[in-house]
This record gives sequence, structure tokens and C-alpha cells, in this order.
Amino acid sequence: MTEKRAGAGVLKLWPWLAAVLTGALATISLAPFDQSWACWIALTPLLAAIWFSGERVRRRMLRDLLLGYVAGLTFFWSAFFWLRTVTVPGLILVGLYMAVYFAVWAWFAGLVRPRAREAVLDNSVHAGPPPQAEAGPPEPRSPWVNSLRNLGLAFVLACAWTALEWVRGWLFSGWGWNGLGVALHGILPIIQIAEYTGVAGLTFVVVFVNVIAIVTVRRFIAETKIRQRRPHFDFTLTMVGLVGICAFGIRVLSERPATKPLRVAAVQSNVPREEKFSLQHQGKIFYQFARLTRLALATKPPPDLIIWPESSMPAPVLEDESNFRFVMNVAGSMNADLLLGSLDQDEQGDYNAALLVPGRVASKPQVYRKLHLVPFGEYVPGRNTVPFIARIVGDQVPADFTRGKAPVVFRLTNGMLVAPLICFEDTLGELTRQFVLRGADLLANVTNDGWFLETAASQQHLDNAVFRCVENRRPLVRAANTGVTCFVNESGRITQVLLGSGGSTFTEGVLTGVVQVPTTSQTTFYTRHGDLFAELCAGVAVIFLLIRIPMLVRRTAEPK
Repeated sequence: MTEKRAGAGVLKLWPWLAAVLTGALATISLAPFDQSWACWIALTPLLAAIWFSGERVRRRMLRDLLLGYVAGLTFFWSAFFWLRTVTVPGLILVGLYMAVYFAVWAWFAGLVRPRAREAVLDNSVHAGPPPQAEAGPPEPRSPWVNSLRNLGLAFVLACAWTALEWVRGWLFSGWGWNGLGVALHGILPIIQIAEYTGVAGLTFVVVFVNVIAIVTVRRFIAETKIRQRRPHFDFTLTMVGLVGICAFGIRVLSERPATKPLRVAAVQSNVPREEKFSLQHQGKIFYQFARLTRLALATKPPPDLIIWPESSMPAPVLEDESNFRFVMNVAGSMNADLLLGSLDQDEQGDYNAALLVPGRVASKPQVYRKLHLVPFGEYVPGRNTVPFIARIVGDQVPADFTRGKAPVVFRLTNGMLVAPLICFEDTLGELTRQFVLRGADLLANVTNDGWFLETAASQQHLDNAVFRCVENRRPLVRAANTGVTCFVNESGRITQVLLGSGGSTFTEGVLTGVVQVPTTSQTTFYTRHGDLFAELCAGVAVIFLLIRIPMLVRRTAEPK
């Protein structure tokens, strides 16, 4: 009796464990684990729980929602666990909100759940008369043996997931980090399609494969029962599609676009976060940047551009006399241009900004003020309307930054145009392409991931950023306060990384090298049209819902 009860308990529990497994597989596909293979099967446990359990549950749709929510909580609380270094309540709130997207997709998956049909109406399964024509009602035909229907199922579910990731990227200011497609960041042949679809196209491919994977297994089981095999065009066409994507990527990687060299030195100061904005440590910070810059200038040949990270100086450079004098003295002593992150102020508020100071030229610095502010990092949503929300981050964000007005492209002394992306802005496809449309030849990111200490945050940041290079076919140089300072080429390949003596990216130093910058101003399909692919996916999902929901309502209203 005890064993039977235990077995029954496991049967009831397995769908919820499957949901947890989906969240865990999605997590290990990302940094710091980087098991990209896991993304290809991450959704299959959740789909199995939705499709193959709960037949007798009265409120099955609610159960599907809850299964998805459990998977989402598992994923977001584990993948973004590094948020605890800034705010534990914020980590909890992020998970509670973002898990909703998993839940909605799980509900959608339940809505499109394949249903059995009567075999008497389909002669493609059984030859001759229906096997039970005289004995009683016909046996239901398995819904899994139709390749066209399976392909349509995968297409619709992939559109829905892609649409939800796209919405997550802009709703409530957006945070689209760590979509399923991001797990493929290191597989260069596959990610080259991003120049047309953005990272959304890769997410679509991953979800499509997940659905076909579980459908194929279920189809084998169904065909074993009816003792008949049919061609698996759904699986075959999916594999052909993957091969085609890889072939396209290999061809792109073999091409050598026309470029011109730019010598760059990226400074990583590794200033502890408790010292970053302390005037007490101002002298130490000045000395550190002066020393590292001299090391950069000592390379032969010297750099054309030196980059300091986000908020390099402890006070606003254009407002504070000592900080301004230090920066201008350093810039005036070298032939290289200096790009740095700095705080900025005016009568309207405080800004997170980037400055470009031409070397040996006493001209006014070029200024860009950050456009995309990070919730709970640079401003607190609802600070004045919902006071308790501000307590989530405490004194980490004592006041809100002000948003800049427009993208600004910096012009170097040699005429090259640079997009000065600040902090997480290099993870935003729609924003980055606005700089490229304004003529940017090179993407430059100044960031400070030191808030998250030596966690996976800095690597996840880079993994999300490499897609901007592929989408726009522009190289990226990154100067971080503490990891990851690196150079990325236009194909998304990381060509150089600053590492300490122990192989860690959390170190102090200077990364010098040559970045090959395109000589043509040609733009990609993604640069011109942005997230069109994701928008089309959203349109497909909405149209499907508009058709499916009334059908479901009519079916429910029919007398039993």
C-alpha cells in the first residue's frame, strides 16, 4: 500500500519536476555553465508536462499557466542569481515578474495541444476498412503522425515564444537578456543569420527544434502502437533547415570584407564599487588611470583611441574642476583620442554619459547621454507613486538619472565614427542600430559590471552583446571597470580578451590591439528594419489566437 501511494505521488509530482528541469536546462545553457547543447532540449520537459499529463484536471489551462510559471521562476532566479550582490528583493521581484512570460507561453502551448481524431475519417493510417467498424466506435487517430501538422505546431509555438521574448525586451522599459538564442553566442556559423533576423531568429530556431524533438519521440511511440511507419518529413526538414543555416554562416565567415585598421587600447581599472564615486579615493583613481594610460601609450605603434570604462572619474568631468583638469591634461599629453564614461549634469538632472576628448586638441568634448536607463540600477520605477519600491534597492539608487534625448555618434580625429554605448546598451539591438544608421563604423561599449562582483553577470553581458556585431556587421570594443574588456569582430568572434595572470577577467590592466573597421557604410537588413522578424512572429501569434480562441469558446459551449 505504501509503495502504491509513493508511486501515485511521483505521478502527480513529475509534471512540476519537469517544469523545474526546463528552467534548469535553460540556465545551464548560459554563462557561467555555457552548455549550449541544453537549449535544444530545454523546453521539452515543460511541453511533456503540459501535453502528456493532467487529462483529468478540471482547470487544465490554469495548471498549464502554473507549470510555465514554475519553469520561469526556476530560470530567472537561477540565471540572474548574481542580482543578489545588489539587491535580493530586486532579484525576487525580477523573477516574479519575468516568469509570467514562461507562463503565458505554457498556456499557449496548452491551447495548441494536439488532439486525437477519429481514425474512421482518415484512410491514410489504416488500409482497408476501419479496424473496429463492426465492434464499436472507431479508435482515435494519433495526432502526432502528420508531418505537416507537426511543422505547423512547431512554427506557431516558436512564433509565440519569440514574440514574448521581444515583448520582454521593451515592456516596462525592457530587459531582454538571456533569451534562448543567446545560448548560441559561441557557435559562429549558426548566429550569422542575426544580420537578417536579429537574435530573435536564433530563439525561433531553438524553440522550433525543441518542439520537433518532443514531437518526434511521441510520434515514434504512436507509430509503434499502430505498427506503421511513415516518412518523418517534419524531423527531416528541420535538420535540413539547420544544415542550411550553418552553410550560410560558413559562407559568410569565409568572406573578407574591406576594412581599415584602428589601433585601440582599452583600460580596465578594476576600481572597487565602494570606491568608485568616493572623493576620498579621487587621488588614487587619478593615479591609476594615469599609470594605465601611460602603459597604453607605450605600445608600438601607439593607439589611435584609448577607452576608459563607464563612470571612470568619481565626479562629473564637465562640472568638477579637478576631474576636468585631470582628463584634459591626460588627453592633451597624447596624440590618441580619449573616450571615457562620466557622470554629467545640467539644470534638468543627472546623466550617465560618455565623452570623447580629441588628443592634443583644446576643443570641447563630444558628449552622449545614455538613452536606456537600467531599472533598479539607474532609476527606480514608480519611485514617487509606489514608495515601497524604492526600498528594494535601498541606498544603491538614491536618486534617478535623467534619460538622454537622442543617439550621438562620436567623430574621431581620423574621421572614423564611433557609437558610444554605455553599460547595458550594447545588449539592445534596436538601440544599437540607431547609431549605425547615423553612420557609426565602430561600436564602443564603456561599462561597469563591478556592481555584480565576480559573478556570471559580466560574461552574460558580453554574450548578449556579441549579437550587435553580427546584426550590424560592425566590430565592438569594450572597456569595463572589471571584466570583460575585449574586442569582438563583425562576425561575433571575440578576438582579444584582457586576462590576469591567473586567467581571470576580473583584473586590472590594458588591452591593446588592432581592430579592423569596415571601410564601407553598407548596412544590413537588420540595421535597416530592426526587429521586423520578431514583430512578424508576434503578428502570427496574435492572428492565431484571434482564430483559435473563438473556436475553443464554441467547442466549450457545445452540448456534451
